[in-house]
Amino acid sequence: MKHTVFKGAATALITPFKDGAIDYESYERILEQQISGGIAALVVAGTTGEGSTLTDEEHKKIIEFTVEKVNHRVPVIAGTGSNDTAYAVELSRFATNAGADALLLVSPYYNKATQEGLYQSFKLVAESCGAPCILYNVPSRTGCNILPATAARLAEIDNIVAIKEASGDISQIAELAAIAGDKLDIYSGNDNQIVPILSLGGSGVISVLSNVLPHETNEICTKFFEGDVAGSREMQLKYLPLIDALFSEVNPIPAKAAMAAMGLCENELRLPLTPMEKAHLDKMLVIMKNEGLID
Repeated sequence: MKHTVFKGAATALITPFKDGAIDYESYERILEQQISGGIAALVVAGTTGEGSTLTDEEHKKIIEFTVEKVNHRVPVIAGTGSNDTAYAVELSRFATNAGADALLLVSPYYNKATQEGLYQSFKLVAESCGAPCILYNVPSRTGCNILPATAARLAEIDNIVAIKEASGDISQIAELAAIAGDKLDIYSGNDNQIVPILSLGGSGVISVLSNVLPHETNEICTKFFEGDVAGSREMQLKYLPLIDALFSEVNPIPAKAAMAAMGLCENELRLPLTPMEKAHLDKMLVIMKNEGLID
């Protein structure tokens, strides 16, 4: 196995906004809450962080801010993927020079590249920066699927070390584990599939759930790694209602609402995202009260 960026749960952090700007005061408080909660790593400016609506200046500044405030306590993974490969190269070089421990590279969205296009794009980005790179496969958002054969081919590149698998297709992930699991760490990209992917040899999860439950999400992984598979499975099933609520609308709408309910940030999003519908919000708040997350 190549260099492992982390084992366990990494939080795909939200980006808190206030009056249209990034709320760095709240963001720093969230970083400290995550680290004190025992999270294994932090992902900045990814999908959950509304990276697609950050300006270039904001994107770079929040990466720098995260690296500085975390100060090597846990790995910082910067979301630097783009549907414009040249821009992904620029941002990846910046994040590497800023001190990010690894990069999260989403497959080019909207363009819907061929498998050869995906290979050439990821190869160029990885070789341009030298940092450890985690591929991010989320076909429901991007319109294209990184197939196992393509991921295995990319695993031959030294600094492509892992993949965040959010296809939801366990059969596909099993095939990937069979052909490249010795060369590529596999992280669940779906909170409702942590244990199934760990059972296939996965190394953890890049999680939305851990925004509100960092310790518990990491504990799902820790129990599994320590051989307490039943305990890990029990926790996975226990949190399914909350996971479902956090994905009852497009991510990160519910996650931002949940964090706001916990007093950690404002419930402010950037268009085209809009606040959570009342029926979904009310249901999520009941679940959060039952879990002791809010009064």
